Amino acid sequence: MSLPDFSLLRWLREGRQSRKFILLIVFIALLLDNMLLTVVVPIIPSYLYSMKHQENTTVLQTSKPDTGPMTANTFQSIYSFFDNSVLLTGNITEGLRQGDLHQTSTEPMAINVTSKPSDCPKEDMDLLNENVQVGLLFASKATVQLITNPFIGPMTNRIGYQLPLFVGFCIMFLSTIMFAFAGSYALLFIARSLQGIGSSCSSVAGMGLLASVYTDDQERGNAMGVALGGLALGVLVGPPFGSVMYEFVGKTAPFIALAALTLMDGALQLFILQPSKIQPESQTGTSLFTLLKDPYIIIAAGAICFANMAIAMLEPALPIWMMETMCSSKWQLGVAFIPASVSYLIGTNIFGVLAHKMGRWFCSLLGMIIVGISVLSVPFARNIYGLIAPNFGVGFAIGMVDSSMMPIMGYLVDLRHVSVYGSVYAIADVAFCLGYAIGPSIGGAIAKAIGFPWLMTIIGIINILFAPLCLFLRSPPAKEEKMAILMDHSCPVKTKMYTQDSMQSYPMEDDGLESYE
Repeated sequence: MSLPDFSLLRWLREGRQSRKFILLIVFIALLLDNMLLTVVVPIIPSYLYSMKHQENTTVLQTSKPDTGPMTANTFQSIYSFFDNSVLLTGNITEGLRQGDLHQTSTEPMAINVTSKPSDCPKEDMDLLNENVQVGLLFASKATVQLITNPFIGPMTNRIGYQLPLFVGFCIMFLSTIMFAFAGSYALLFIARSLQGIGSSCSSVAGMGLLASVYTDDQERGNAMGVALGGLALGVLVGPPFGSVMYEFVGKTAPFIALAALTLMDGALQLFILQPSKIQPESQTGTSLFTLLKDPYIIIAAGAICFANMAIAMLEPALPIWMMETMCSSKWQLGVAFIPASVSYLIGTNIFGVLAHKMGRWFCSLLGMIIVGISVLSVPFARNIYGLIAPNFGVGFAIGMVDSSMMPIMGYLVDLRHVSVYGSVYAIADVAFCLGYAIGPSIGGAIAKAIGFPWLMTIIGIINILFAPLCLFLRSPPAKEEKMAILMDHSCPVKTKMYTQDSMQSYPMEDDGLESYE
């Protein structure tokens, strides 16, 4: 009788020393986080709208019926209240059989029944009011994540990246289960807010872990481009997956599927990262407040914030605008985001490598201008096909900005501060969250007050005006004390010395980091 084959366990054990496995885990964590982030985009507006009208239907059906004859005016008010032609058709037929309706009111009733306003709820006040309600729900995740990030960044310096990454998985799983079975706005709000805590742990710890194991500037850019590809893939798959599953299976199904995938990611983390071990950084990192005073870090964070704010404003407002102006069905609300998701995936993979050669400052500058132009073009669409080109441009350009600014955050810390990355990627995630917190919350109110086209005009102009600030990132100076450390070849710190113009890296010493231990 042969012994059991432990080749899989041996393979996983060897993977603990491989940087590629670290990259895979971060890729999957960002993928699942952003699938949960975007899978709700086509579901929530339609679900809240149907839930509201279902409550109205229940109230009217359980109320005591009027014993008097039903007039045409009475029918007209009930018809508008229901917005449901199928139910009213049955009521009219039964009323005609019983002779409760006057003959003079038959003709206007027939005219009203032939219309189907529920297929295209134009100028529906419930739908217009949802701009604010849906915007606040979407913004809650980013707001909580924004509050949590300043604590997660310094914490990773003390206990390492592995444990926060695993805690993020656990919270993400709980949030997904809550989304699956939540039946009220309050529970959906709590689930979305809870996701913010899990996202903070996953994003900050994941990007910091990559920056610590990929010390070469070009390799770090390539690795972060791949990791952001997981983010892009989650954004790509989320909306169409959510809309199709919601249309044909129900609200619970997409979240149950995500919960199963999240469990698989947690098992992989247990085998590879061993999150029970606390592995603090060997150096004391620069404080969060010191990094926030660095103008170059603030410019890079601003580029991330305003570029992502564009898509953050689109997510809650675009489905509602499509329902108002295009009579879009449920599945179209998610499919409309496919061009942006595909192009973001393409952009992050292309410019993760190309941005290092063409200059990350220039790549970000160009990306923000394209974001602005694309967003300005969105309101000119008259059907779902007209949204393809502008949404593709938005996603591609945001991919340019993210794949340029994420590596440059680590580069700025290497050049101007201590090479410990938890706090700087907490700032990067704060910038990302600001975009997703301010965008939906303010965007929903603006869309309700002055309209969706003006909302797109405002965010488009903001991106175009901010773009020239990326010129300052062309040649950021090293601080004097940091330059002295870089010039000291006897310094044991594992770092690289960068020229300010070409951004090429010259190894001070062979750090031998072919594997992660």
